[in-house]
Amino acid sequence: MLNHIVIMGRLTRDPELRRTGSGIAVTSFTVAVDRDFAPKDGSERETDFIDCVAWRSTGEFVSKYFTKGSMAVVSGRLQIRGWTDKDGNKRRTAEVVADNVYFGESKRSEQRSGGYDAPMSAPAPSYGGYNAPAAPGYGSYPAPSAPASDFAMLEDDDAQLPF
Repeated sequence: MLNHIVIMGRLTRDPELRRTGSGIAVTSFTVAVDRDFAPKDGSERETDFIDCVAWRSTGEFVSKYFTKGSMAVVSGRLQIRGWTDKDGNKRRTAEVVADNVYFGESKRSEQRSGGYDAPMSAPAPSYGGYNAPAAPGYGSYPAPSAPASDFAMLEDDDAQLPF
């Protein structure tokens, strides 16, 4: 069976790090994910608020580097969990158990939106947690030289065409 989910959105609150009785880290957080389509009546897109939980080092990572408003890409599995509320009613809740959590935007983008406190530097674009190198010709990389061309310009005379 296959149970894999990938979502991308902004954290609605700061992640909450807790520890189990045996000291295992578990972090819970909620991600606001906009739907891909707008309703036909012209109203705004709807947003889903998806509860997530990350265990061990992934949970510690989320707790340390993400805050309310941070863009995150969460990859994991969907889990339906049953529980009993304080009135004795049986309840069910769906949550994403995160295997991996990636930065959804670069540090520079988050600085402009009030995220990280790190100083601005020459940023590299971020693609789901992978920081790509700067494009040639920008930053400290030299621009590539134009390749030598062995093509000759033809006159507008159709008689010179080889076909």
